[in-house]
Amino acid sequence: MPLLTRRHFVVGSSLLFSTPLVAQDVVEVKRPVSNRAMWSSWDKRVTPTGYDPATTNPWGFHARFLPQRVEAKDGLTVGSIHVDAIARYLYHVDQAGTAMRYGVAIARGSLYEPGTYTIRRKARWPTWRPTDAMIEREPHKYEQYADGMDGGPTNPLGARALYLYVGRRDTYLRIHGTPQPRSIGGRASSGCVRMVMAHIIDLYENVAKGSVAVLHPDEIAAGIV
Repeated sequence: MPLLTRRHFVVGSSLLFSTPLVAQDVVEVKRPVSNRAMWSSWDKRVTPTGYDPATTNPWGFHARFLPQRVEAKDGLTVGSIHVDAIARYLYHVDQAGTAMRYGVAIARGSLYEPGTYTIRRKARWPTWRPTDAMIEREPHKYEQYADGMDGGPTNPLGARALYLYVGRRDTYLRIHGTPQPRSIGGRASSGCVRMVMAHIIDLYENVAKGSVAVLHPDEIAAGIV
């Protein structure tokens, strides 16, 4: 067999390196976003004209679910949040002996998870993605949002969200606003605690990261007041 000549080498090399490379498809994952420029406009959109927390109720639920200042039992930690699953109330203990009370909706059936949590994150007009468990449980409802949903008035987390952790583990439970205010007073969510958007906008400013949130069992009264 003849040896490879220099001419053969040069020609072969030129063919080798002139062969176009096949580009691999690059799949760009679109992450959900929240447009900061719209936040103030969205706040106005979900806050009724002439809003008075104690009386404004275009949502039509029972007046007992409107925000009220109530007396609270002594010994509760100032800054803590307590959810009474039976009465459907959320209490924010903002000073010794008193708390602001709001109406809420809680999780359906066994999806409610009582416990003591820490609020490690807060977000205005958050993005949202259903959990894998939610997608598996109700694919017809949630699979279309597997890549997430932008923040905005139709986002299931609404205007504000408080993120509940156990230690450093995100539980995927939230206290958040809802675009379905008529659910207040019921059992409607997949685990989270829902509030009227205008109400959680008020609450959000007064809750510090690191605060404790207690979701009391749904078999016994919370005993906050």
